Amino acid sequence: MSELGMEPARRQALRYLNLFRLVLAGMFIVIGTDLNLGQGWPGLFKVVVAFYAVTILLLGFPDAESRLGLRSLVVLQGVIDVTVLSVIMWVSGGFSSGMPELMMIMLAGFGLVSEGRMVLLMAAFATIMVLTENVWRVYAGTGSTEFFLIGLNCIGFFGIAIVARMLALRASANAQLAIQRGAALARQELVNERIIRDMHDGVIVLAPDGVVRQANPSACTLLGCDSLEGRVLPEIDPRFVDVFHVGADGEGHLLQLGQFNRRLLRCRVIDAEGDALLYLTDLEDIQRSMQQNKLAALGRLTASMAHEIRNPLSAVIQAAELLREEKRSDMQARLARIIHDNSLRIEHMIRDVLALGKREQSMPEAVPLAAFVNELFETHGLAGPRERAVFTADIDPAITLGVDRAHLHQILDNLLTNARRYCSGRPGAVRVNAEAMGNGQVKLHVRDDGPGIATEACAHLFEPFFTTHAKGTGLGLYIARELADANGISLESMDDGPGAHFMLVGWSQP
Repeated sequence: MSELGMEPARRQALRYLNLFRLVLAGMFIVIGTDLNLGQGWPGLFKVVVAFYAVTILLLGFPDAESRLGLRSLVVLQGVIDVTVLSVIMWVSGGFSSGMPELMMIMLAGFGLVSEGRMVLLMAAFATIMVLTENVWRVYAGTGSTEFFLIGLNCIGFFGIAIVARMLALRASANAQLAIQRGAALARQELVNERIIRDMHDGVIVLAPDGVVRQANPSACTLLGCDSLEGRVLPEIDPRFVDVFHVGADGEGHLLQLGQFNRRLLRCRVIDAEGDALLYLTDLEDIQRSMQQNKLAALGRLTASMAHEIRNPLSAVIQAAELLREEKRSDMQARLARIIHDNSLRIEHMIRDVLALGKREQSMPEAVPLAAFVNELFETHGLAGPRERAVFTADIDPAITLGVDRAHLHQILDNLLTNARRYCSGRPGAVRVNAEAMGNGQVKLHVRDDGPGIATEACAHLFEPFFTTHAKGTGLGLYIARELADANGISLESMDDGPGAHFMLVGWSQP
């Protein structure tokens, strides 16, 4: 374990060791004389004990560590412990005073807070002090000594130092392992939280009383809520009551849920040791994805078929043109016209099918809408003034739309064709107007006075091959939206009646 990782544990052990030192110094001061300590030199005993208490207090303050450093502080306190106990042993009758046993306790504590082999050095220092005191006592003739017991005591110094150091290393290794596993667990929790947060499915953790503990952003989005924590699900939507009838292994319920825009969700409840996990899967997205896959396959098939049909179709159109140029009877001319018109219709269908499989790269520019729309009106009103009067526009000449000109022509041409097909045909039946918003956004509206769009058709309006017209291909609105998306603008159908209303929303500059 690194020294940096050991420091919090060492500081904690050092606090307890300092508390023991303070209690020991207090005992020396209060009942030292009752324990027959310092009887040889009472004055020196009192001075040493007072010095010990003062140093414990001074070195126990946090600023002592900041001045000396943790390593130096620990060594200094260990030296003071051994020195003070050795002096007390000297003034209290020697080995029989019990000070060597206290040195063992101090060495054990020192082994828990010291670094490296410093505890062995401190054991050697304590051995030297004890042997020096007893050698002095022998030569001074002040008392008898038992060197065998003293030797055992000194051996005990080293044994306790080694054991304390091994226990400290083991505790440090366990602490390091705990830190590593804690860090790994924290990283795993962050990864799990990120995965759950980015999941497309909604995940809700429910307490036994039904209150939401946690919910990922997808759950809030699917249910149309800013926050779910602390709320009861049936209060959000009463249909949630049916969800909890499903067991842990159930397939879940299919419910239309959500505060505003109801979505078809599969709700599945799983027991999680007291709490419950509620999974919300958006089946509408899955169905749209399946539909897109089907359309992609269908697009490839129809594109290949269209290429095969186009070559003989060109020959049929050319033959019909030649028949019409020859002088034939009225019946033959009528048949030639039928062949020509239907061949052009098939050609138009093939062009739409081929456009289904590709999206041309847009080249946006700031298109003046008033002039552009009027040009389209002139094209649609070629049949005469009466037909031209069907189309009206109310657009400020200063309003522009950032879009590819060719794409906008195709989009509006399709919208105007549909509007003319279903409108009443009276003057002003098809209306186009534009409005510039304050933030640079531009809205272009195309309305007609026809019967409008049936409710059941609204959900499929922009799907390919969906049409309500007998001669329609069902690709016009789909391609129009694809072209709008390619230019970064949106095409929506507005349900504000009485007729159909389509709105393009983009920006004044590309």
